[in-house]
Amino acid sequence: MSLRNCRTVKVLEVSPVGQLERPDEFFEITLEYPDWAGWKPGQFVMIRPTSWELDLMWGRPFSICSADGETLTLFIQKVGRGTNRICSMKPGDTVSIWGPLGNSFAMEPDTPTLLLSGGIGIAPFRGYVEQHPHPENLKLFLAHRLPLECYPFGMLSEKVDCQCMIEEKPEDLQQIIASLREQIKEYADKDGLILSCGPTPFMKTVQQFANEFGARAQVSLENRMACGVGACLGCVTKDGEGHHVQVCTRGPVFWTDKVEL
Repeated sequence: MSLRNCRTVKVLEVSPVGQLERPDEFFEITLEYPDWAGWKPGQFVMIRPTSWELDLMWGRPFSICSADGETLTLFIQKVGRGTNRICSMKPGDTVSIWGPLGNSFAMEPDTPTLLLSGGIGIAPFRGYVEQHPHPENLKLFLAHRLPLECYPFGMLSEKVDCQCMIEEKPEDLQQIIASLREQIKEYADKDGLILSCGPTPFMKTVQQFANEFGARAQVSLENRMACGVGACLGCVTKDGEGHHVQVCTRGPVFWTDKVEL
């Protein structure tokens, strides 16, 4: 993958999700589908609005939320200058996009699979559920701090078994951790598959319990990226042997016993 694979596509829709005291924090952005041969859940894209010119140099990475061959959907939370401007785009604007990048989540159709998401980490699991041939074998757990309506939880709960827990006070966090431990042990005992995406503290907890119980588990890292193709070395992490590796090309998905968090 190189920037020679970069495409320019149109923005079709930019829709705020949920209603918060801080309005318009989450957005679903629909783009024209690039001329890809295909993609797999867990992969990501880099996008850069063409209107940025030289003001903001680098693109921004986003998990592929969903794609159907005609449109590509991203689920974005405004967290800085770049994402604020991306979420302010209008239909008809254009973006440079390169992808699909990185590796993907394991998919074992006949294996009980637990999807663990922390907040915005739910994004890649929409596509995972849509592509999975036996969604009855899936269970989704969402730990979140903002109102549930801010996340694409409702559409997923119609397709798979779902559970959510909100963190509003310190004791909530302890309950979430206890639930993660219980569920990871359950899936380890039945040789299930565990997939996780979310903030680093969330995935450290998943890794800790996966290692404790010998679970087969993967985590999708959210390291900052600039190029997405392994050239800038801005997203490096350490693998299980202590070697520095690029998250964008060697990940973003890693088995929990093959990465240091």
